[in-house]
Amino acid sequence: MGFLRKRKPIFSAEETERILNAIRHAEKETSGEVRVFVERKCKYIDAMDRARQIFGNLEMYKTESRNGVLFYIATCDHQLAVLGDEGIHKVAGEQFWRNTLEQMVKEIKGKSPADGLCIGIAEIGLALKKYFPYNSQTDKNELPDNIVFGN
Repeated sequence: MGFLRKRKPIFSAEETERILNAIRHAEKETSGEVRVFVERKCKYIDAMDRARQIFGNLEMYKTESRNGVLFYIATCDHQLAVLGDEGIHKVAGEQFWRNTLEQMVKEIKGKSPADGLCIGIAEIGLALKKYFPYNSQTDKNELPDNIVFGN
């Protein structure tokens, strides 16, 4: 009967709400888009390869300014990746992505995956605001703000 047990949710309701609020806050002042994909185990050796697959599956490349950012986390495998589309990747620079990941890892090790995600989302939000500021005349929410849960 063990296989019929319901899995414990990856995040509590409070953690989920904090992550969703972080996404909404990050997107509030930018045309950029942020998505979070969480699963227990990574199907690839390299989390960035898995993030690329998910980025494509979620059609995140379809933003007008190519400024979508995906946060990928595999909780049981302790894997993490942050993948920005070509628009944001070009202007933010490689060191920005490394620094963001470092901050997230420190926070995750010290507290929880939810805390690490919120820190990373806030950092990405600042970069998106700087390079892709909000324009009330043209901005629309191009991608859903929900957390996507894999297996």
